Amino acid sequence: MPDQPKWFQTTAIDYPNSRPHIGTAFEKVGADVQARYRRMEGYAVFFLMGNDENTVKVSKRAAELGQDTQAYCDGMARQFREVWDALDISYDTFIQTSSERHKACCRKFIQKVYDNGYIEKGSYEGWYCDGCEEFKSDKVHTENAGNCPTHRRPLVRRAEPCYLFKLSAFQDRLLAHYKANPDFIQPESRRNEMISLIETEGLRDVNISRTGEDWGIRVPFDPEFTIYVWFDALLTYITGIGYGDDEATFRRYWPADTHFIGKDITRFHCALWPAMLWAAGEEAPRKVFSHGFVNNNGQKMGKTLGNIVDPMEIIARSNADAYRYFFLRECPYPSDGDYSGQRYEEVYTTDLGNTYGNLLSRVVTVAAKSLGGVLPGTAGRPPEPVAAGFDPAALVDEVRGHVENCRYNQALAAVMQKVLYPANKYVDETKPFTVVKTDPAAASRILFNLTEPLRAASILLKPFIPRSAETVYAALSFAKPWADVRYADAASPEVPAADLRVTAELVDGKPRPLFPRLG
Repeated sequence: MPDQPKWFQTTAIDYPNSRPHIGTAFEKVGADVQARYRRMEGYAVFFLMGNDENTVKVSKRAAELGQDTQAYCDGMARQFREVWDALDISYDTFIQTSSERHKACCRKFIQKVYDNGYIEKGSYEGWYCDGCEEFKSDKVHTENAGNCPTHRRPLVRRAEPCYLFKLSAFQDRLLAHYKANPDFIQPESRRNEMISLIETEGLRDVNISRTGEDWGIRVPFDPEFTIYVWFDALLTYITGIGYGDDEATFRRYWPADTHFIGKDITRFHCALWPAMLWAAGEEAPRKVFSHGFVNNNGQKMGKTLGNIVDPMEIIARSNADAYRYFFLRECPYPSDGDYSGQRYEEVYTTDLGNTYGNLLSRVVTVAAKSLGGVLPGTAGRPPEPVAAGFDPAALVDEVRGHVENCRYNQALAAVMQKVLYPANKYVDETKPFTVVKTDPAAASRILFNLTEPLRAASILLKPFIPRSAETVYAALSFAKPWADVRYADAASPEVPAADLRVTAELVDGKPRPLFPRLG
């Protein structure tokens, strides 16, 4: 459709020196909610992810394992994609920075910046962290007793010939951009941090090259150097949509609507990245959303601490939707959250098993076993609210606002508290499983009223737990195809043209457990 609105979003690309953990996956799941929601609302979505492979740490890891670096990167890319696919991350493309396409387009970009006068040869000296593959400021060195605040290892003084990107030339423009576009950096706390950082410390020109390395992308105007990993990695956001070789696709989707990143790399995405784009004559992205971290039982995760949690272990114990629900419900996306196995089981049992799954089971089982799988007398009439004063349109507006602002935990809380908890309370009060024995018509009305919370909740939960939401929606003969539902469809009850009926697959007269008890 020519007038279809577009939505282009990315996640940070990951170092493949180890498998993804629950902190890495937190970003991807949150971004996926936004992509799925935007598709529901009619946007043409392009969702880009990838791996950051042109790094010293990756080549070192390959050497440790006795592998060719490219073969190692390709193998790790397969492992990353296995995890993302297991979590139902609906990405449209997955970029490897070692790909020839990315390299060629990257060289075109850096040549353009060089031709425009924003790159010059010089030398650079500063405090360097091998783990971050970046230079740290004197202030960071002093405040952390000479250590990297992330890796807790001593910073090394490093001096080298290099090519410098004139980041300092964009300092005033960046500050003006932040102030004129308050949504550019979200949440607001990160925006305030960036403004304070630039106003107090200023911006230095950035070393964007390395010498003496075989692995990486050669600088086109001086092949003695390779392109520094950050200057290369950020470019995936445009090479992945055609910069340098597919002008039509690039112009359709750029600028990005949102870059989803971890809070520790805000500076690169909110200062270096827009300055790079301006230096090449391109627009800055519309928004950078900087999310928090996930801890493990209150402790920061790390390989040296031995407390990394693999997402596949959790999925194997439950399922992808349960995983998605827990982290989005328990970990506020803009700030830090925490994982514990005990809390995971509690949320799984209470919200998913006993509330959402059990409501479906109660409605469908009574209808199937006692009413022949049909709710008689429901054609041509709307269901009645199960809670006094409930305003479905207001709820949809509330949930939509939370989703669009990445307040996912609040969106899920609203659905539970205003739709599913009251529906289960209504079941307990009206007891359709008892009423059906003496008054089938009354029981049918009760069950019909309960189908609306199931329908509305499933629509609102579709971006969060897509498989389970579809299973619930498909269990009853709702008129609108699942692929076509939008949030607006939950704003008013559905009036069936014919008596509503059970369409779920049944085993011994019951639907399969949506969220079986954890073993």
